[in-house]
Amino acid sequence: MTKAVRVHQVGGPEALIYEAVDVPAPGPGEVHIRQHAVGLNFIDVYFRNGLYKAPGLPFVIGNEAAGEVVAVGPGVTNFHPGDRVAYYYTLGAYASERNIPAERLVKLPDHITYEQGAVLMLKGLTVWYLLHKTFKVEPHHRVLIHAAAGGIGLLACQWARAMGAHVIGTVGSKEKAELALANGCDHVILYNDEDFVARVKQISRNELCDVVYDGVGKSTFPGSLSCLKPRGLFVSFGNASGPVPPFAIAELNNHGSLFATRPKLNDYIANRSELLEGADTLFAAVINGTIHVPINHAYALKDAAKAHIDLESRATTGASILKP
Repeated sequence: MTKAVRVHQVGGPEALIYEAVDVPAPGPGEVHIRQHAVGLNFIDVYFRNGLYKAPGLPFVIGNEAAGEVVAVGPGVTNFHPGDRVAYYYTLGAYASERNIPAERLVKLPDHITYEQGAVLMLKGLTVWYLLHKTFKVEPHHRVLIHAAAGGIGLLACQWARAMGAHVIGTVGSKEKAELALANGCDHVILYNDEDFVARVKQISRNELCDVVYDGVGKSTFPGSLSCLKPRGLFVSFGNASGPVPPFAIAELNNHGSLFATRPKLNDYIANRSELLEGADTLFAAVINGTIHVPINHAYALKDAAKAHIDLESRATTGASILKP
């Protein structure tokens, strides 16, 4: 038996139940992991509250973690007991131990800690595909990143700046503004105090942005469209304030023949070669100092409900982890 956080009925943070669960021996193609750190993400909230549907109830929540291999199942030849590993995989991460398909694991380089690995596999790989695949950022680009002081935001600001882009970020407080400025933002907008659309126009001298990365959703839409230059790209990758409401596609025409996409990580690491490409690029960026991983909050796994309360109330900055 091991300990895990399960959801028996979707709802608020009180739906997170810390309890004993059984972990069987790893089956064919599986690896048994003892986890050292688990990533905390808004997608966990979406599964907990039912916005995203789990296959069934009860389910163990969570999508990214890092740990060491304890045992391998039949047919697994590329991982061995003692290997340091990390993963992104839909559900099952809020646990002390678990089984996972070997094809979804990556080995952690010596210079990447378990804590870093636990937040890089969802947040880091998300930033990788957003900046390198969904829209390939280049030095002449101006980018707008909402929630610039969040776990994804801080990594995205650093990496976009390192790629030569002019980075504008939005945040909710002066403290978060200082954090964003220290992590790659050229300009920071306090969206609670300022009209972010008007400030983007002022900062850009009405030239606007090539791309908007929006993980906030409802509260930043449709303002995000007004921040884009003609033929710019609106990238909606999260719903921190609620889902973007249905809108007429003619709005993209009205704002200058815009493009819009709603990507997800699974479609950019659909096969192992893509997963390894993303992980190798990401780990190299951390090791060579292009980006650092700000882990600003840590909670015991049994305190997952508290972690969700803090996350949803915007009380966190950077990345947060759970410790089994």
